[in-house]
Amino acid sequence: MYELNSVVKSYKTKRGEVFAANGITLNIEAGQMISVQGPTGGGKSTLLQLLGALDKPSDGSITLEGVHLDRAKDAELAKIRAEKIGFVFQSFNLIPTLTALENVEMALVPLNVPAEERKTRAMQALDSVNLSDRADHLPSELSGGQQQRVAIARAIVKNPSVLLADEPTGNLDESTRDEIVDLLENLWKEKGITLILVTHDSQVAKRAKRHLTIKDGLVTEGKFLKD
Repeated sequence: MYELNSVVKSYKTKRGEVFAANGITLNIEAGQMISVQGPTGGGKSTLLQLLGALDKPSDGSITLEGVHLDRAKDAELAKIRAEKIGFVFQSFNLIPTLTALENVEMALVPLNVPAEERKTRAMQALDSVNLSDRADHLPSELSGGQQQRVAIARAIVKNPSVLLADEPTGNLDESTRDEIVDLLENLWKEKGITLILVTHDSQVAKRAKRHLTIKDGLVTEGKFLKD
């Protein structure tokens, strides 16, 4: 699914050039569940942005299902994000003035899905995260765990090939954390999607079938960080 070859991402700062990705070579097969850990500033967010077609490498190549993300034009990258990639964030990123159903529907707007079909698919997505009974609630009327369920429904409603989750349990208590990880794992199994989970929590990371650590822009395999 993903192929990264000698990927470099550097930024110029007052202190000189900083390498958030420093020659990463990595293959990710379709259908894998992968956790990514690393210290603050180690490159986790940069790696996720590169995988999510939100940024391009300074050097090297990255392909998703054969498409070169490093060469694609902005319009093509936007289309790839809209169709193939679902995003889940720590802060939920829900629109506060829209209901849960409307927030989920928003993911289908760029795909030009007709209104009635959008509503039907959004309700099905909410049902898949056990939240169809809260469809008409605003985010402010939902708990943190429920808001994250809405965000997950929004991410999967377009049937993406890959789901990128950036600290999805970071704002949740331990009990709710486990519920959300159970949900993500069940969706991964049921839908056969590729799930890439960035987390600081080793209890969450250990749930994945494959584990990566990124530090100083370099990726190593199979080592867990201590909480």
